[in-house]
Amino acid sequence: MFATDPIRDAATLAPIGEGRLDLPPAYLALAPISSILDTLTLLTVAQHIAVMLWAIAIFAAIRIRRARRGTSVRRELRAAGLFLLALVATYAIAAFAPRPMAQFVASDDIVLAVDFHAHTMYSHDGRSGWSEEDVRAWHRAAGFDAVYITDHATFEGAERGIASNPPFAGQGTMVLQGIEAFFNGEHVSLLSAGRRYKGLLSPDRKDIDPQALTLASMIAKTAPVTIETVPANLNKVPALGASGVPGVTAIEIVDGSPRGLSQTRKERARIVHIADSLNLALVAGSDNHGYGRTAPGWTLFRVPGWRGMSTDSLSGMLEFILRDGRRESTRTVERVVASGSGPVSLVFAGPLVTWRMLTTLSADERVIWLVWTWGLVIVVRGLRRYRIRPSGTA
Repeated sequence: MFATDPIRDAATLAPIGEGRLDLPPAYLALAPISSILDTLTLLTVAQHIAVMLWAIAIFAAIRIRRARRGTSVRRELRAAGLFLLALVATYAIAAFAPRPMAQFVASDDIVLAVDFHAHTMYSHDGRSGWSEEDVRAWHRAAGFDAVYITDHATFEGAERGIASNPPFAGQGTMVLQGIEAFFNGEHVSLLSAGRRYKGLLSPDRKDIDPQALTLASMIAKTAPVTIETVPANLNKVPALGASGVPGVTAIEIVDGSPRGLSQTRKERARIVHIADSLNLALVAGSDNHGYGRTAPGWTLFRVPGWRGMSTDSLSGMLEFILRDGRRESTRTVERVVASGSGPVSLVFAGPLVTWRMLTTLSADERVIWLVWTWGLVIVVRGLRRYRIRPSGTA
């Protein structure tokens, strides 16, 4: 009765027709685990805190009830230690464990899904050992056709990924080159930096040179594409001008970091208003640094013939579409999770997050949830019934 689509338009919150979320057999076989870990990965900072407090409160209520039958300090300390270990283990599994991913599948051959914000181990904050091929495999499993590697202060991850790209985009997930750097005090992603556009960065590659960007933006049709990443100071978003005024061409409405998710969900209406008023494209960025197995969103384009494009042809086409079409150039898709921006939603985060997770389950997932539930009930009852009694008892 209350089922809802697990993905939606990130700007309007309406259903989308360009694709669906596909769940591989291994994901379905582990449906309860998959759903819970996906949900944890997509929570905001405040929701993480609120859900933990709910877990602690439930644990305390259970222990208080059992204490009425008699307990000891040692037993309660052991129970508390096991609870803490289970909590840490759950988050560690969500962050590090390899597992099947929910995948976006386009409904039309001309639709492609792109991630504009990803990192490798060559970023100072990237996961150790997280190579460009790990990035490609992660994005392929999530249903992305292309990903911009936007490391901090280095092109090494992107260049290595491009070197092993398939000849044509339709043959596998394409790695494209960019960099995340400071511009006017804000983090932005500069697409094709170091490849199509050179000389736009400071010697340490941490900042964009305003004068160099101004000169490169003199011709509007070939101006470099920069994307405002989130979290950000939304009061400082500069739009690319028509006559050499440097600025951003797009802004993230989905960012996969906990802080990014916090701001995009809390200030969604403001981000859409900025995009509308400044004519900026809306994009999604996983901001993946090698942790988690859940894509928070996808940026969709309609590009006839994209499957036959090479690396530079594809990046050039995507950047042309962003530069030329701006606000109308993309469709952003996000995973559906309970809202966590208001005080009431945070106070009741435990049941609300659980409820939203359950309402987004597919019919197949519901069946597997029932199988798991009854399987656990049967196992627990069987253990209780056939457990070994102490010797001498009837």
